[in-house]
Amino acid sequence: MSKTALIVIDIQNDYFSDGAFTLPAMETAATKAADLIAKFRGEGAPVIHIQHIMIRPNPPFFLPGSFGEKIAAVVKPDAGEHIVTKNYPNSFRDTALAATLQGLDISNLVIVGAMTNNCVAATTRAATDFGYKVTVAHDACAAAALKFQDTTVPSDMVHTTFMAALGMQGAQVVATADVVLDKPEN
Repeated sequence: MSKTALIVIDIQNDYFSDGAFTLPAMETAATKAADLIAKFRGEGAPVIHIQHIMIRPNPPFFLPGSFGEKIAAVVKPDAGEHIVTKNYPNSFRDTALAATLQGLDISNLVIVGAMTNNCVAATTRAATDFGYKVTVAHDACAAAALKFQDTTVPSDMVHTTFMAALGMQGAQVVATADVVLDKPEN
């Protein structure tokens, strides 16, 4: 089995145009993520879906049991693929992700999903801290626009800045076309 797993973070209905918190590049990012899912499935490599369910009071999106919290059809998990539910941006925090990866003997992660500036960044940083070799497929991720004081930073600039920061921290940041799976040892 491959030592590389694909981690698909929060590609859920609320981030699409009919959702509660639309991300500008979500459709494109989800299509690229679906391409990687097909590649991993074709190689027999693990695909792990992360699903965020908000538990804080008055959540703005990903409400438990809502249409918006469901994983989007474009990246629908296959039978047998792991779905890890989380309640915080870091996909490792209070979840089964670490145990799942250990059980699969995974050492390398390819990360895609949303939001670049929140859950993708938090999970990537945690993964590098835990010693995983991490690749982020930048074109399979989507970011939100952010506001600080009187400045609004467009989503594409937020995305670019976070990808640069993740690369500086030790993640390899590449396009989906350049993602390479390791070959299992014989």
